[in-house]
Amino acid sequence: MVMRQRLDQRQVQKLILAPALQQAIKLLPLTNLELIEVIDEELSENPLLELEEEAVEKKPEEAAKEAEKEEEKSEPAEEPVPGEPEIEDVPETPENQEELEFESYFSEYIDDGFRSLSYERREIPSLENTLSKSASLWDHLNWQANLNFFEPADQEIAQLIIGNINEDGYLTSSVPELALAAQTTEEKIMEIREKIKMFDPVGVGSLDLKECLLAQMDYLQLKDDVTRTIIYEHLGLLEKSDFAQLARLLNVPMATIKYHIEIIKRFDPAPGRKYSEDRTNYAVPDILVSKEGSDLRIALNDEGLPRLRLNSYYKSLLAKALKENPEAYRFLKDKMKKALWFLRSLDQRDRTIYKVAKYIVDRQRDFIEKGMDFIRPLTLMEIAQEIGVHESTVGRVVANKYIMTPCGVFSLKYFFHKSLHDDFGEGVSSLRVKDKIRKLVENEDKGSPFSDIEIGEILARENFKIARRTVAKYRKQLKILPSHIRKRKFVMEGSS
Repeated sequence: MVMRQRLDQRQVQKLILAPALQQAIKLLPLTNLELIEVIDEELSENPLLELEEEAVEKKPEEAAKEAEKEEEKSEPAEEPVPGEPEIEDVPETPENQEELEFESYFSEYIDDGFRSLSYERREIPSLENTLSKSASLWDHLNWQANLNFFEPADQEIAQLIIGNINEDGYLTSSVPELALAAQTTEEKIMEIREKIKMFDPVGVGSLDLKECLLAQMDYLQLKDDVTRTIIYEHLGLLEKSDFAQLARLLNVPMATIKYHIEIIKRFDPAPGRKYSEDRTNYAVPDILVSKEGSDLRIALNDEGLPRLRLNSYYKSLLAKALKENPEAYRFLKDKMKKALWFLRSLDQRDRTIYKVAKYIVDRQRDFIEKGMDFIRPLTLMEIAQEIGVHESTVGRVVANKYIMTPCGVFSLKYFFHKSLHDDFGEGVSSLRVKDKIRKLVENEDKGSPFSDIEIGEILARENFKIARRTVAKYRKQLKILPSHIRKRKFVMEGSS
């Protein structure tokens, strides 16, 4: 086959996203904290944008002096200075006609009084109010290793083992892998690992739950053969709460099984969590909903967001460079366009978020005022068709956004869930069905818990007809155990 090069023309249709549209799409899924970072980055790159600081209250004497200075400056400036034309004084020539049309399109943003975002000056917390970082699990183990191992080779092996321990305290690498990495024998790895398992917290470095629980028994010097047998051979039955089978295999009464299980409950199945850092995730609401009389007022939370405006000095340079420096003019013109598009994208983001939030609040008004029994199903497509945007746009809006309502703070994704149908053909939220299943299990007879089939029949009598497998799926999502395991746990707890 002969390879040839040739030129030809083709007419195709493809979707091309303009830079301004790409920027608007990029801003939609950002939270307020992420948006502040983007604004700071844009401020550092574009000289046409600047922060508008809040007016600082001044003393009467200072205000009077500044007023006198302004009067002195304004007296000789009755006529414009030649050679420094204002942006409005540029003559309309074919060369700058495009710029005038461009600026007229963004006239609302060029005004110095334009306020796209609010700005709040915050004080930095004092140093004494800053909490120190607590030692991690690995720091704590390395500190103990330095006190127990004195040979450099042993210390290196101990550090290798500790480095392969996860947050729960379990070893993630096998003994042969560690021996190969340390270029030593498996016996040496096991020797040092046995000492590490007796460190605080006891059981770290274990390969599985069985080994972890047995290490804690050895540390406490518990001479209980039945408990050791349950841990060593019957953890599977313990997981299934099959206490009757466990009593038959061990040939002991149920009361004895309960006694030994209470001992096992006192052990820590994840010893590493004792030194793990508590990670508290704080949700900053992007939308605030307040009740004023009989109305629900919606407002975007712009606390901490900087206020932007166009830099007047560079605007004057743009007008001056039109005649004197074409290269500088092209540079400033490009920066002006980017600045205006950025301000427009910020406003478009706020308007889209407001539209989505308003529809959600109007749709879920009964839920906000009356509770879970009145929540209604909602889909991205439904909002997209209502406000006239694409479904993917709504998906970007609800990503990582939170809304604070009179009944609590919720993720926007919380309101989007599957719709079921009752006997009258009306849509029913799956969250409402899950809440009913949870309440049924909480109020059931613990000695005779409801099966999935019985829960489905009860829901059917309340006009919620769902299949048994759907009940099982919702029960698993609620982390509710099956009925036979719930019954076994109740019998064990009630037995003497």
